[in-house]
Amino acid sequence: MKTRRNEIDNPIRSITMFDKLKGIASLMGNAGQLKEKFAQMQDELGRKTVEGEAGAGAVRVTVNGRFEVMRVQLDQSMLQTLIGPGDENNASAEEQQIRAADDLHMIEDLIAAATNAAMFKARDLIKEEMREVTGGLDIPGLDGMM
Repeated sequence: MKTRRNEIDNPIRSITMFDKLKGIASLMGNAGQLKEKFAQMQDELGRKTVEGEAGAGAVRVTVNGRFEVMRVQLDQSMLQTLIGPGDENNASAEEQQIRAADDLHMIEDLIAAATNAAMFKARDLIKEEMREVTGGLDIPGLDGMM
């Protein structure tokens, strides 16, 4: 009887691989149930939200598990700080325009950073949900289908 070298060198590895194959076969046998679970999971992910923030909470973005931005919150005190005490009379029109452009760029950067933080958390949420649906079986590329 021929045996593979890997099985001789590492019999535990062949058992683990067999267990994974058995898990995949079980999933395939329950494809209808799995499809239903995925549909339920997608509905649940649409209701679950995560929040990302930037600028020490000055910008907060809420995203659902479908990667849809649900809300953007800007801290009022941050906006007041950017607007300033009203020294527009002492600044030239060009200086005011430069300051407004700088402030706008900073706000845009903060919104992008908060959105990216929320999206990262949403990806983690999806991975967690996928683990529950597949019974902990790691199927490469499956989370990319979501």
